[in-house]
Amino acid sequence: MLLNIQTQSQSISYPGCLAQMYFCMMFANMDNFLLTVMAYDRFVAICHPLHYSTIMTPRLCTSLVALSWVIATLNPLLHTLMMARLHFCSENIIHHFFCDINSLLPLSCSDTSLNQLMVLLVVGLIFVVPSMCILASYGRIVSAVMKIASIQGKLKAFSTCGSHLALVILFYGAIAGIYMSPSSNHSTEKDSAASVIFMVVAPVLNPFIYSLRNNELKGTFRKILGQSKRLSR
Repeated sequence: MLLNIQTQSQSISYPGCLAQMYFCMMFANMDNFLLTVMAYDRFVAICHPLHYSTIMTPRLCTSLVALSWVIATLNPLLHTLMMARLHFCSENIIHHFFCDINSLLPLSCSDTSLNQLMVLLVVGLIFVVPSMCILASYGRIVSAVMKIASIQGKLKAFSTCGSHLALVILFYGAIAGIYMSPSSNHSTEKDSAASVIFMVVAPVLNPFIYSLRNNELKGTFRKILGQSKRLSR
């Protein structure tokens, strides 16, 4: 993006396009697995609070993050290598703001049926399994929270999951709209809008959503809102 702004050119080389596709998929996959690990962390914290330190050990946390990095690195490598074997026609205009796999496949003159099948199978597996794990974790969390007698206790327990749940809905909603629908249902406008959500909006909202639980940040927001109200009067 910075190169395009500096040179006032919207073109990208073929190797650069494949590299961009690889890294976009890799970081999206990593975000996907980290959301799953965080859901498990919240499940242990709420459902097994007394055993949290013995379950979520530094060794387990390191293993979960390392496994996430390995899968997040290998999965896009498969799609990149399969994309590299395709031939492309003279019409090489990508109707997207980055090199997305669903935007590149229609430009190929080769048979892309295997690529499309792998997108549905592998991408589906990569995102369906973690999303099911997240749903299972929150199912147990909701069951445990509903057993809490006091309303204040329930609100406190749910508040620990609110920020994570908001990003889960944003992330998986956009992913499902792009990669889990048939290619015939894809449109440039819908794919671009959904891509902006999980490539731009969700990462930008990350620090704000997670910081809302910070008491110092809450205090600062209250001061700013208080000053704006006094100024408006």
